[in-house]
Amino acid sequence: MFILGGSGQIGRALVPAMRARGWEVVVGSRGERDLPEGARHAQVDRDDTDALRAALGDGVDVLVDCIAYERAHAEQLLSLGPLVRSLVVISSAAVYADDRGRGFDSEDEFPTYPVPIRERSQPTVEPGDSSYATKKRAIELALLGQDAIPATLIRAGAIYGVGGDAREWYFVRRILDGRRFVVLGDHGRSRFHQIATENLAELIRLAAERPGRRILNGGDPEAPTVLEVSRAIAAVLGHEWSEVLLPTQGEPCETPWSAPNPVVLDMTEAEFEVGYRPVTQYEKAVRATCEWLVERSREVPWEQVAPRLFEHQPRSFDYAAEDRLVEELTAD
Repeated sequence: MFILGGSGQIGRALVPAMRARGWEVVVGSRGERDLPEGARHAQVDRDDTDALRAALGDGVDVLVDCIAYERAHAEQLLSLGPLVRSLVVISSAAVYADDRGRGFDSEDEFPTYPVPIRERSQPTVEPGDSSYATKKRAIELALLGQDAIPATLIRAGAIYGVGGDAREWYFVRRILDGRRFVVLGDHGRSRFHQIATENLAELIRLAAERPGRRILNGGDPEAPTVLEVSRAIAAVLGHEWSEVLLPTQGEPCETPWSAPNPVVLDMTEAEFEVGYRPVTQYEKAVRATCEWLVERSREVPWEQVAPRLFEHQPRSFDYAAEDRLVEELTAD
């Protein structure tokens, strides 16, 4: 197995899972930093196709692409021809549109999806180059519209795990800062399906062992609400706080999992196609992520602990706004 972009959070879980099954694993990345134990390393920039072809040597049974973001990346994979006998490529649940054509990137209202979302019946955004979702859809169509290399596309939910995007930092930092209450909008009912890297690794393993041309959702066995997420993280870190559940949404109540309408993935297709069974659940899997975040916060500023959270929700820790809101609610 060759994992392109395998030095990140997916590789950390996938390498030991594959090694335990007797696979030889090569991680292709630009550097050796955080290389998962048990894998050989091939230094390669994914934009250098000749170097990638050379890194594949005599060929591999499966290439897992964790960093395909452009249609050109799909075309690159196909150009590798006989060096790759099958592909597993990480796509995203962001490709889904609702019955009115609205996707995650819609400038109109947030889409209203059925619960759960099924691969075969749910519309998708149009392929293109305008956004993350349209690019991912273009990749899907390029890989599924050919017969030369079997390709499995995994429409992953919000991926979490050690070394990842660290959405959990939203609650972990509050706990480290000693917050005695947490404010959640929509009464904490928002649901945005997640997938632990351990479960994603299991799904990738099964797809690798059963090559085919298919699209599979990627999600945990349950899609917990924001309230359940906050309680799971507080339990892991032994913290108690009061829950202020409000009917409104938006700042200062918006979390990285907040969505006006639920996003829940159906996992039946993965079960039917490759025999997928999750190996963990959120309450158990999130412990390693939280403990990693605590350790990392001792080494770097919070902006570096969770750079995407800082980029997309820079006011995530506006405690003064939360305090004012609670004072107004409790005032006589």
